Amino acid sequence: MTQEILHGFHPVGEALRAGRRRVEAILVSDRRGDRRLEALIAEAETRQIPVRRLPQAELTNLAGPHHQGVAARVGPLAVLDLDGLCSALGDGTCPPWILVLDGVVDPQNLGALVRTAVCADMGAVVLPKDRSARPGPAVSRASAGALEHVRLAVVPNIVAALQALKPLGLWVAGLDRNEGRPLFASDLSGPLAIVVGAEGKGIRPLVRRHCDFLVAVPQTGPIDSLNASVAGAVVIYESWRQRHPASGMPNEVGKPSGSIG
Repeated sequence: MTQEILHGFHPVGEALRAGRRRVEAILVSDRRGDRRLEALIAEAETRQIPVRRLPQAELTNLAGPHHQGVAARVGPLAVLDLDGLCSALGDGTCPPWILVLDGVVDPQNLGALVRTAVCADMGAVVLPKDRSARPGPAVSRASAGALEHVRLAVVPNIVAALQALKPLGLWVAGLDRNEGRPLFASDLSGPLAIVVGAEGKGIRPLVRRHCDFLVAVPQTGPIDSLNASVAGAVVIYESWRQRHPASGMPNEVGKPSGSIG
């Protein structure tokens, strides 16, 4: 039976609150005792999850050096396959606003993008089975525990996933700093899959050809490009702004050729 060791207050606490994983035990350092830890222990005990105090060195050996005095022995995070994602979109369980990641291999970037998607309340995040960071403890920590809440789909092939999403009414917007239309003049308000590519390389050519249109985040400074997670966050929140016209933010959006609508 596959097990993982989550570590740090946010991943462990969010795993408890989300209730999407089997949490077998909470592991705490015998050197730590404060209100934050006691609150987490109380929550675990309320859920009838055993709590074990371990020597600091043993906890570090299990969880690595950045455990903050707390870890959890957990089962794997449940994920959807492509059929499951399409079913959730079809029956309305999943809102038709999703993030598709094409080859994001850095756990920090993947965690940051998942955190942004959860904060914006996107319907799902789609990852390829290969050429991607694994959605494990490092990503949960990088996401500050947001990974524990996201609806996650892992698919064998991103192109096939995009082909399956389009008949469900979703448009596909790819992030491409070289060929994309200006982000703030693009309509991102309808059913949409936002595709963010790999660090440095961007979206692969075949994936790019299956996008309905491309957008680019404006850049005028001397640095060559934005970090993938930062660029993705800008696009996600421009789409969020357009979806929430009552937020008090301006919503003057043009509709260039190739945009939604």
